[in-house]
Amino acid sequence: MADEPTSIPGSAGRTVQECEDMIRKSLRIPMVKFLRENLEKAGCGIGDKFIKAVHCDGSYSGGFTPGKGIQVCSNQMNIQDEVNQVVIHELIHAFDECRSANLDWTNCAHHACSEIRAGHLSGDCNYKRELLRGFMKIRGHEQECVRRRVMKSMKGNPYCSEAAAKDAMEAVWDVCYNDTQPFDRAP
Repeated sequence: MADEPTSIPGSAGRTVQECEDMIRKSLRIPMVKFLRENLEKAGCGIGDKFIKAVHCDGSYSGGFTPGKGIQVCSNQMNIQDEVNQVVIHELIHAFDECRSANLDWTNCAHHACSEIRAGHLSGDCNYKRELLRGFMKIRGHEQECVRRRVMKSMKGNPYCSEAAAKDAMEAVWDVCYNDTQPFDRAP
């Protein structure tokens, strides 16, 4: 589930090697450690090759592919915080895949639910990040941001038209937004 770009438009990004180094730093932050531990507890331990830096052709920042792992688009990354955010966001998708025996990424409701959870729980939509993206709203910015980012991510799903994605997102919103596993509450 590809994620929208987080880097500065027009910037060159990082080399794959620089991004690999940044991923190694990400693996040491508490939230990433917590998510990796919970994947392990759920029976889905991830090895050293699960998160990889790659050069991407598209304008997305990273993605999770079931059975293959997480890719971080080096050419879209500029600072450590961007890499951390992509890794956290995609680890939440990996957790969803792990804990669900029947998650079907071609099902618009399933995909929307995981995107809602990843957007809400990863910190993608905190006030500072939204401000840096040019979205300045005092109240309600977080849910608006999650909705916007869900729709952007779902554009990459060939099984979900824009209308189907929006309907699916609205249908699962309350349940998925309030599902904070593996956290006790939204971080």
